[in-house]
Amino acid sequence: MNKIAYAAFASVAALALSACGSSDKASEAAQAENVEMPAEEAVNAADAGATPVADASEAAGDAAAAASEAGAAASGAAEAATTAAEKKTEAEKK
Repeated sequence: MNKIAYAAFASVAALALSACGSSDKASEAAQAENVEMPAEEAVNAADAGATPVADASEAAGDAAAAASEAGAAASGAAEAATTAAEKKTEAEKK
């Protein structure tokens, strides 16, 4: 019984949704309204005085080098701190 009720409800819902749509002429094909700009208009619309943007890869390389140097410095500082702590521990044991 429930399956019949679900099928009837689905049928009524589908018919109600299809009734909401409107179309003047069913045989008329859908047409896009100014969706694409012709290539010539796109090129001419570009700003003639535009200047090129600097390459971001150089800045990324500089940042990577700085990060590498900072990592090496941090590693050296950690090693020095570890050595100092070990020496202090050995001195306290004596």
